Amino acid sequence: MTRPGSGLRPFSIKAKLGTLVVVSVFITTGLLIVALRTRTEFRFITVFSVIATLLITQFVAHGLTAPLDEMRAVARSISHGDYTRRVSGAGRRDELGDLAQTINRMADDLEAEDRHRKELVANVSHELRTPIAALRAVLENVVDGVSAADPETMRTALKQTERLGRLVETLLDLSRLDNGVVAIKARRFEVWPYLSGVLKEANLAASQRRLSSGSGNHSRTDVHLHLDVSPPELTAHADAERLHQVVANLIDNAVKHSPPHGRVTVLARRGEYPESLELEVIDEGPGIPEAERHRVFERFNRGQAPSPHGPGSDGGTGLGLAIARWAVELHGGRIGVAESARGCRIQVTLPGTPQTQG
Repeated sequence: MTRPGSGLRPFSIKAKLGTLVVVSVFITTGLLIVALRTRTEFRFITVFSVIATLLITQFVAHGLTAPLDEMRAVARSISHGDYTRRVSGAGRRDELGDLAQTINRMADDLEAEDRHRKELVANVSHELRTPIAALRAVLENVVDGVSAADPETMRTALKQTERLGRLVETLLDLSRLDNGVVAIKARRFEVWPYLSGVLKEANLAASQRRLSSGSGNHSRTDVHLHLDVSPPELTAHADAERLHQVVANLIDNAVKHSPPHGRVTVLARRGEYPESLELEVIDEGPGIPEAERHRVFERFNRGQAPSPHGPGSDGGTGLGLAIARWAVELHGGRIGVAESARGCRIQVTLPGTPQTQG
């Protein structure tokens, strides 16, 4: 069977060149027949034949080289960092049209990567500014003698350092995401104590942010975290460290978008296969519009829903849900936004032990 695209297409360059040869032969033959019937000298016929062939060749060549000149100009712009230009011949039904589409797709990808890079620098700079400023203020007060280097002051400095560490871990996770597959170290564990520990860490982290920032935008201690595991003795088979990334990022995202004194529920149920796991994180926030649901797990996507805390709320780096999806897919699982009458409901499915998959 012929591979698609490998044959001769009606509007391909091969077909056009073949048509050019055929037309040139017909013109020469026609002029030769005219010369024989009218007894015209062959030198005149030869001149007319050459001129006609050159005109047709020039017309066809212009149609082939003009798009190449434009592609060269666009490629040169891309090499200089201008990703806004596109090739206009993408609608052609020949090899040049395919090449134009490829260049335009490449320009789209490069433009998106450039935009992501700029967003990453801006978002990370924004995230780093607060803990660095707070840490600097604490240390300046100690150096200037405004406050003593007592355990409470050092504890505040430690919390800011830990926050910087979390941001660095996020960047390392992004690097792992870009560099390919990370080995999964799956093991069997009890779900209730494991998730209970994750929720306690989330509550502790919120308290630390409130104490260190002094800003309500970072201190969602008013949101109640609820854990629902059934049956209580439920066990699962997964990489505990990667699963921690998933649950922690989903909780963090749910808390940020919860209304004042809202409730975030982490629900765990037995999956379809032995030691597989069905997880849900449900909040009472504004929810995610259906048109945006396919984009919420993209990198740097910080969402379009209005913040319940008004402008200036901490929207994060836009990497949390992307890292959650990456960790779930490493397990061979699925993650997505499910229908919910109120708020946002994100479902995670982990397949369990390897012998039960497939």
